[in-house]
Amino acid sequence: MTALLAVPVLLMGALPIAQAAPNPKLTVTAVSFAKPSVAVSGLNLAPVTVTVKGGYDSTDPMDANITLYVVLQRTGGSGPLTYLVSTDLPRTAGTVQNGTWTGPVKVPSTANGTFKVTGVFAGSYFPSSGDMTDPTPFNGPSLAVTGLHLPKITAAVSPKVVPFGSPYSIRWAVTDAATGKPYGTRITVFLGIDNGCVEPGPGSMVRTDTNGIATKSYTAAEGDGGNCLRIFGAPTDIAGKGLAVARPGIVSAVPSKTSAPVGTLVPVNGSVAGAPSNCKVWLQRLYGATQWRSVGSAGIRTSGRFTVNAQPAYKGLIPYRVYLPTCYRIQAGVSKVFYIRGL
Repeated sequence: MTALLAVPVLLMGALPIAQAAPNPKLTVTAVSFAKPSVAVSGLNLAPVTVTVKGGYDSTDPMDANITLYVVLQRTGGSGPLTYLVSTDLPRTAGTVQNGTWTGPVKVPSTANGTFKVTGVFAGSYFPSSGDMTDPTPFNGPSLAVTGLHLPKITAAVSPKVVPFGSPYSIRWAVTDAATGKPYGTRITVFLGIDNGCVEPGPGSMVRTDTNGIATKSYTAAEGDGGNCLRIFGAPTDIAGKGLAVARPGIVSAVPSKTSAPVGTLVPVNGSVAGAPSNCKVWLQRLYGATQWRSVGSAGIRTSGRFTVNAQPAYKGLIPYRVYLPTCYRIQAGVSKVFYIRGL
């Protein structure tokens, strides 16, 4: 979920995670489409028949009804999808060892561009399944997709910055990106939580109103992971939007000493609520009456704690604070002012 916590993302359901060589049992000799191009509008799916010829080298009765699916990668165009996946293709002719598999690629408007067949898998498609093979590579044909009236998904979180341990709500809206208006029908969407935003997992199917709006209340705990709206397709999503609710920047800092000789390093220990590791804090010193200047920095550890070094520059009481810039979901914040006396 790291990417989800960092920025809003478009969720499509990831391709299986390739971790090995292609399935040695699968041979692909030909892939073809029933037509070279298709137009699709809004939330519709336009089926385009794809045919695969090849063989699966097995006499195991369990493989008698094995299905295939085709993977297409974007080669041009401006739609948000980067790949397409066919439905599970049943064998329609021949034998398992020398046969033909046929079925549809159900194309959404969000494809809007050119997609080329790059490989074929044996088995059933399952998002984020961790499939232990690469696709059997195949330099196949291209499919030109004209997408019209693509969906746009927006989200408004209330409150905008959600305190730790507090519930919140999100007003999701699905509109026509071309017109800026709703589609005028109730839309079935999936409101996912955490892992449900990238694979089958926690969430609920709901229907928007005719303005494309669905508002959901979330518990405090549901803000710790990501939230998303997904519009399911077949088998991958038509569109989606993910977010991680903004959290306040709560910074605490305490110097290890309240006085030290001028030039001595004084460790300042502190923490940031929400443990935003890979973020930085800045030690700041007051110059004049109002100007805070950064005089040091430190990374935040996975525990949420940090140590930054102060170094008294002159004799007298010196005001310091620790500043956290906005980082991922955690908003900017500062610690209480503390003082170190230079001796």
